[in-house]
Amino acid sequence: MSQFVIFNKQLCAAEDAFLPAVSSAVFYSRGVFTTVAIYNSEPFQWKKHWARLIKNSEKLKLDLSEFSEESVKQNLVQVIGKNKLKSGRARLTFFDESPNKLWQTTLKRATSFLITTGELRSVSDNLSLMISDFQVNSTSPLAGVKSCNYLENILSLEDAKNKGFDEAVRLNVNGEIVSVSMANIFWVKGGELFTPSLKTGCLSGTTRSFVLENFSVKETEANLATLRDADEIFLTSTGIGIANVKSFDKKNFAGEITNYINEKFLRRCYLDLSINNTSL
Repeated sequence: MSQFVIFNKQLCAAEDAFLPAVSSAVFYSRGVFTTVAIYNSEPFQWKKHWARLIKNSEKLKLDLSEFSEESVKQNLVQVIGKNKLKSGRARLTFFDESPNKLWQTTLKRATSFLITTGELRSVSDNLSLMISDFQVNSTSPLAGVKSCNYLENILSLEDAKNKGFDEAVRLNVNGEIVSVSMANIFWVKGGELFTPSLKTGCLSGTTRSFVLENFSVKETEANLATLRDADEIFLTSTGIGIANVKSFDKKNFAGEITNYINEKFLRRCYLDLSINNTSL
């Protein structure tokens, strides 16, 4: 059965969506994307995703003038319905096709747009972390931008999998905790909740934002010793939701507070129940 996508505002089979090989997106990975969770066939935290797409596209000087929030959301709802997706995720990607001075391309379209859908990522019941060798450059112009240049993240994740772990903690050049390869990271110590600040170079994830807005969280610049001393660790992303880490650096974790936060998160996702700001 064909997977349907939206490509440049048109519904088509996935195999019929093509990007010019000479585009800036292909040459330089110039583009931005976001992954939206789908619950009850509805996009979750849509406005946060759209706001981040706009902000990130401005950083990369990517022209989104042809696309409005309303039209993109309509396209998203259309492909969710066509693929009969109840729970899952959708990736929205904007690719730069503008002419580039280095290779003198004559493409007419400034920006291409793709929406594709899939299932939520599976999460191990015994989620384990290692320390990645791939450092984050927190001074890079791409720091904090969800750009199409995601190869370092993929290489970090593949390295962890090859070594028998599920994910890897990434540090910046100052030795500060940033995130894991494909998710934000939180930890609990003495009943208090912590996460790396945006100064470290971490991505402002939408699930991260949910936790920050609904619970008392300290954003900090911390080293590995802090993480090793934690009582609990959990990861957040659109693809995995809120995932409890069971082991890191030969230490096992339970997850009482993590489970409480996840319960509130799932209630909001599936039942759309508002919750008040909560202190742990």
